[in-house]
Amino acid sequence: MRASDLWHGAVTIGSAAAVGSLVLTAYNAVTVRRPNPHSDPAPEPITVLLPVRDEVDHVAGCVASICAALDRWPGRGRLIVLDDESTDGTGELVADAAANDPRIEAVNGSATPPNWLGKPWACAQLAAHAVDSDSYARDGVLVFVDADVRVEPAAFVASIALMRDTGLDLISPYPRQQADTVAERLVQPLLQWSWMSTLPLRLAERTPRPSLSAANGQFLIVDANAYRRAGGHHAVRGEVLEDIALLRAIKRSGGRGVVVEGSRVATCRMYDGGRELRHGYRKSLWSAFGSPAGGVAVTCLLGMTYVLPAIAMMCGSRTGLVGYLAGVASRSIVATTTRGRWWPDAAVHPMSVVVLAALTADSLVAQRRGVLRWKGRAVTANR
Repeated sequence: MRASDLWHGAVTIGSAAAVGSLVLTAYNAVTVRRPNPHSDPAPEPITVLLPVRDEVDHVAGCVASICAALDRWPGRGRLIVLDDESTDGTGELVADAAANDPRIEAVNGSATPPNWLGKPWACAQLAAHAVDSDSYARDGVLVFVDADVRVEPAAFVASIALMRDTGLDLISPYPRQQADTVAERLVQPLLQWSWMSTLPLRLAERTPRPSLSAANGQFLIVDANAYRRAGGHHAVRGEVLEDIALLRAIKRSGGRGVVVEGSRVATCRMYDGGRELRHGYRKSLWSAFGSPAGGVAVTCLLGMTYVLPAIAMMCGSRTGLVGYLAGVASRSIVATTTRGRWWPDAAVHPMSVVVLAALTADSLVAQRRGVLRWKGRAVTANR
């Protein structure tokens, strides 16, 4: 077979995959579940759990937004903040907040034990403390929030009503991702796009298949009984992506859960600039695809689906043009659905995929060399 035939065949397959992904994106945009700020949930106890480590620039704003949301909750609500061995004054800010609001409790975390990663250990301590300090938490709702998240006043009312109305055991309202710098705008929109363009959401919430799982630990809500049945964070103690692993544990124990569109109930700016973004993705991308071989395979598939058609388009290929436009349309739909920027960001979607590939390679190399660190701690995981 001639090289030109292989080229045209690859462009055709890639463009067809891009069109198929566009169809799925459009379907998900119509059917994705969304918290309704005007919901009227039944009152029940909720416990908001906030792990913080060196978050002096974020913790006050996060706590303030959580308290405003607790003001709207019709039942009993409280916030437990665990200071995970911070060294930058975070603990003092948490203590001050707890002294001024009886709903806030400050807890000091203990050193991470062997075979645990830092965040799962912090979350496990929070969940255990919630039940030990208040028996009502045993039958209520646990809400995990990251310090760089700002929740809207109706966030808990809307999200928990959605979880109860649908009979789900876990939902993850995906916050609107704030992206300001060029690097952030290239990469961060891929977070929502990744699950909206590849995961049939209504099927994902019904099936126990672990591969059909997406969640975001930035804002994650789970029924307390379902959390215990699944083994809680003990079941995911060595996982870098503990949020997705927790959803899979929920499914294994007979529960159901899914990611939902949460841009109207929460906002998050994960990273400030390209340097911070690179370090953040370096710690986790190596584990996102199951194995190094999986990372290479997914990267190659994305390249064939979204980069190859763009290159062919520039060489005059109409098939490539169709594939490129399908990728741009998919990104535009996701941006519109999740309140992100669609122009000109969607137009450079192939460049975003190239940057993601570079970040994945960087993460895989760093993991192989054993040099991964995050907030002063080594990043290792049980596989």
